[in-house]
Amino acid sequence: MIQNGSYLNIIDNSGAKDICCIKVSKGYRRRYASIGDVITASIKNIRNKRTLTAKVQKGDVVKALVIRTRAITKSNMNEQVYFFENSAILMTKQHKLIGTRIFGAIPKKLKYTKFLRIASLCSGLVK
Repeated sequence: MIQNGSYLNIIDNSGAKDICCIKVSKGYRRRYASIGDVITASIKNIRNKRTLTAKVQKGDVVKALVIRTRAITKSNMNEQVYFFENSAILMTKQHKLIGTRIFGAIPKKLKYTKFLRIASLCSGLVK
């Protein structure tokens, strides 16, 4: 579960390394975000090799899609999915992807949402 102040790793090639959640979108006084939710975040660190070619800068406020959480997520078939880290993918304000590649696997749950493009860019799907 992601809340205000949570740090997340970035798993795309946009150039950012870490972000901090500022606001959880979708809903009045919503406190937590889980897999597949959009948050507003601030970029805290940039990858060292990408300082000149990064598509974003430190301190930018962007939208991000939560991909992995450490909290256990249950599906309808009583399957439990959890990861070892909290991670996200950066998007523009119009919900377009900033990066062109996604590293690592993502949950199969995202294949059945409006973010189908993310499922085609990733290396694999997990339950």
